[in-house]
Amino acid sequence: MTAIQFLRMYGAGVVVCFGLDLVWLGVVAKGFYQREIGHLMRPDVQWVPAVLFYLIYVAALVVFVAAPAVQKQSAARAVLYGAFFGVAAYAAFDLTSLALLRDFPLKAAVVDLAWGATLSAGVSVAIYAAERAVG
Repeated sequence: MTAIQFLRMYGAGVVVCFGLDLVWLGVVAKGFYQREIGHLMRPDVQWVPAVLFYLIYVAALVVFVAAPAVQKQSAARAVLYGAFFGVAAYAAFDLTSLALLRDFPLKAAVVDLAWGATLSAGVSVAIYAAERAVG
């Protein structure tokens, strides 16, 4: 993968990931998270750590999922490995929270793990499709 390919895939991934997660967190599941973990939530979003998460996460999706899928010419690989990567990454937060935080709900963890798989699969296949269309 060249630097240009990485930047192209990374740019597509950042746009798709941020857009999908914004719709999920801000519209679709906003009430759910407020009900389930509202007692743990800050009144104001801390944007620097949030943006840093997206930047690092999308770079990892490009390197570990999308680029290998492009190399193998396999959209299925992008979806399946993306979903697995998402479960693994989101498990770092959700399972640690279940282990260490008082009153962290199992329901929130399960939904968040499912969202991590869905988001990561969707972003990975979108990166794959964008790169295949251009490359």
